[in-house]
Amino acid sequence: MKLADYKATLSFSNGQSSVEMPVYKGTIGPDVIDIRKLYGQTGMFTYDPGFLSTASCQSAITFIDGDKGELLYRGYPIEQLATQCDFLETCHLLLYGELPNAQRKHDFTRTVTHHTMVHEQMQFFLRGFRRDAHPMAVLTGLVGALSAFYHDSTDINNAEHRHIAAIRLIAKLPTLVAMAYKYGVGQPYMYPQNDLSYAGNFLRMMFGTPCEEYKVNPVLERALDRIFILHADHEQNASTSTVRLCGSSGTNPFAAIAAGVACLWGPSHGGANEACLNMLEDIQRMGGIAKVGEFMNQKGVKSAFLIAPNYAAGRDVIAGVKANYKGTIVGEEYTRWPDQLDFAAELSKARAAKPDAIFAFYPGGAGIQFMTQYMQAGLKQQIPLYTAFIVDALSLPRLKEFALGIPGAQHWVADLPNEANKKFVAGFQEKYKRAPSFYAAQAYDAAGLIGSAVNAVKGDLSKKDEMRAEMRKANYASVRGPYRYGNNHFPIQNFYLQEAVADAGGGYTLKTTAVALKEHQDRYHHLCPMRW
Repeated sequence: MKLADYKATLSFSNGQSSVEMPVYKGTIGPDVIDIRKLYGQTGMFTYDPGFLSTASCQSAITFIDGDKGELLYRGYPIEQLATQCDFLETCHLLLYGELPNAQRKHDFTRTVTHHTMVHEQMQFFLRGFRRDAHPMAVLTGLVGALSAFYHDSTDINNAEHRHIAAIRLIAKLPTLVAMAYKYGVGQPYMYPQNDLSYAGNFLRMMFGTPCEEYKVNPVLERALDRIFILHADHEQNASTSTVRLCGSSGTNPFAAIAAGVACLWGPSHGGANEACLNMLEDIQRMGGIAKVGEFMNQKGVKSAFLIAPNYAAGRDVIAGVKANYKGTIVGEEYTRWPDQLDFAAELSKARAAKPDAIFAFYPGGAGIQFMTQYMQAGLKQQIPLYTAFIVDALSLPRLKEFALGIPGAQHWVADLPNEANKKFVAGFQEKYKRAPSFYAAQAYDAAGLIGSAVNAVKGDLSKKDEMRAEMRKANYASVRGPYRYGNNHFPIQNFYLQEAVADAGGGYTLKTTAVALKEHQDRYHHLCPMRW
């Protein structure tokens, strides 16, 4: 970073003296205004929630331009690293600033590979967790516990300690993740195997068992290795900033990384990926996101502007809408994920395109942010919004009045009038003091389906064929009303148009307004018939 040949001048309309601030140029990216002396000169702070316009440090590690789809590690484009390097070479690059030659690669790989085992007492530490604990809760505890097992490398001010801790974290995290997974599913732990690659070893520890030899699929091995490369560093994201903030206090490296793991768990960060994957699985079980496109056709939407996060799930959702939507796509925007929470530019483009409707897909906290900004931009009065899973019982308490009038579609809504649903909703509200979500309804239905099969065989679970036959009938009181299974085992069921409304108590609730799709069947059912 070097001083630019010009300065920035801050002036005030209240007559206060203006202030000059130096400007620095980095190797790449925008110039920066040095505001370190701003408080001393003016008595004022800057206000920049989310570091949207703030660089908190100098770094030669990573550069990201999400709008251009550009990601550089130490100046190397991610495309080159993903196709020509493996994950451990990328780790060497990030740690030491250069790609290794053949000898250094061999030495670095051997060092990491021969430190993948964890202290045997980690097994007993794991036993303190419930079996159904969230894996991120378990991993946060395990990573933090490393400082208790490896207390010879906990001085963050010691360069050698930092290096040892970095190697240990790179080597042992796959082992800890696999142990957490195996503990949750009740399977024996698989010890690391030194003759396998980093990704291959992780796959074996996750999915192998002592019962038989695990053969690593080379396609999956390479795919996972590339995933590791793509996630190796993401500049100043939330978890990175958390680790730096913790480290600034002088805490040990393991504790700082554990804090980063905890931050990653949040629904506005890595937790959003989990929520999105769960959501997509539910969507597919219900017949696919293409329903939104069908519904937009029914409503006479002639042109649409589509917005989603720029990663696999977002692109899959948009593809699903486009598969059935027959109108004109006047714009298609993919935003940074998961760190972009400002959608002003995309909403401006949508306004300029003058579509009949906007379709947006954003899970978790990003969905709440998008909805809030859509309303604040005054677009509700200009362009109708269609969404998938942004407005539901989980987000409504935070969206409040912003959700009013926004249509959504689900296979279940709390106010369905059938008796089974009335009983379920009343019981749920009595126990949990809140309205159930469609996730709760699905879980309740799943229990009812299994219960019908168990009752049919009078509790004799050895009669598996009879149980399967009974489950195919769907012969129980479903909260969604009558439904049946198609030839591909997907439900044939109604989808209801829902809308957020204000209730008599000053709160907000979801109300069914119409049957959006009657006895809807998955559009691909004829392509994938399954044997019963």
